[in-house]
Amino acid sequence: MAEPAAALRTQVARQVAHWSAAAEGLRDLDDMASAQAWAGLESYLGIAVRRHLTEVVERLLAQAAILRAELAAARSADELERVRRRLVTFAQRYLRAEITVDFYTDAVRARTSPRVAALLRACDILAHRSLVQCLDQLGRPAPVVLSYVDSGRGAAILKAGLRLWDGASESPAATIKIARHNLLRPTALIHETGHQFAHTCAWTGEFAAALRQGLPADIADAWAGWASEVAADAFAFVHTGYASVAALHDVVAGDTSDVQRVIPGDPHPPAYLRVLLGVQMCRTHYGAGPWDELAEAWADAHPVRDSRTSDDDALLRNSLPALADVVRLSTDTPMRAFAGRTLSALAPPARTHPKALEDLEQRLGPALYHSMHWIWTEALRLLALTGLHAATRPERVADTRRAQEEWMLRLGGSTPNVGTGGEVR
Repeated sequence: MAEPAAALRTQVARQVAHWSAAAEGLRDLDDMASAQAWAGLESYLGIAVRRHLTEVVERLLAQAAILRAELAAARSADELERVRRRLVTFAQRYLRAEITVDFYTDAVRARTSPRVAALLRACDILAHRSLVQCLDQLGRPAPVVLSYVDSGRGAAILKAGLRLWDGASESPAATIKIARHNLLRPTALIHETGHQFAHTCAWTGEFAAALRQGLPADIADAWAGWASEVAADAFAFVHTGYASVAALHDVVAGDTSDVQRVIPGDPHPPAYLRVLLGVQMCRTHYGAGPWDELAEAWADAHPVRDSRTSDDDALLRNSLPALADVVRLSTDTPMRAFAGRTLSALAPPARTHPKALEDLEQRLGPALYHSMHWIWTEALRLLALTGLHAATRPERVADTRRAQEEWMLRLGGSTPNVGTGGEVR
């Protein structure tokens, strides 16, 4: 029978070899996402993501080399036991690094189809443009954006600059999930960049304090807790107008018990209030319009109970008169985060007023959808315009989606001639 130290060495050596080989397996990024998928990224984005993932893996491989050297130098059972404990830590580091690599390569793999790659490049551009429009005015750099498509109802973001799973690196890009059903109606993309914007300029904390101070005491704490999502909704509104409100409505619509549910600790306001807050943004900045009909139908479908015993019902009921104040605090209140300016000054909502969008369409005609100059210059307003059409002309939804897809494919650098197989010709 082998000596205890020899037996331990055998067990530890096998595990060190296994986890070292696993780390080596993360090195070839083309094994995890095809060269075609990587080519679906703009070069600057692909370089940034590949460089970051390479650094994560190289750091892990350096740790593996140290572990192998320590194993080779170990002589006693005590020394081998120290190597074994470090091996446990290394295996945990590997798994965290694997999550990081998988997250980004999964996002890149979404671009294998030429059509989807072009649409996602358009999403990258739209999201980045919304950040640049505001952050440039504040003298802050806008991070690169990597969008990907996935299942589910809503969008999500991993903000640039956040610490990643490996514990030693920060996200190199604002990485945004677009729900597949909304790929041709991606106003939620701008909600997610609103989270990035608020993070970059440290708006959320200041906004929460303004809500806590500026709203009635019985609802102030609740709204302060929802500050991050309200800020993102406001950011989406100033860039895409009513399109963002109607799209939000269509995603969160459900049974009354669901849309009025107040979930403790959830950063999202109940859907009932989110939709009506979006309507109030339209009313404040645009006046009367199709959003009034949406609000009427929404309130009729989901009446708030006149209950004196339910705190949630009281919160919903007492919040309604304060929605105009929430809009004022979100879009029209000077903030230190904005160098004393307002969100509306950084991104004027008047540019996405339905009348302004219709004037743009009438003035430029077909060139707005087919000229690369106008698509590039007016990309965000095109998103607002086609979203407005989707919201107000449901009987022409096929035409709207076709127009949306064509200009997004042009923006993403592809030919908008879609074949029967869904591929771009």
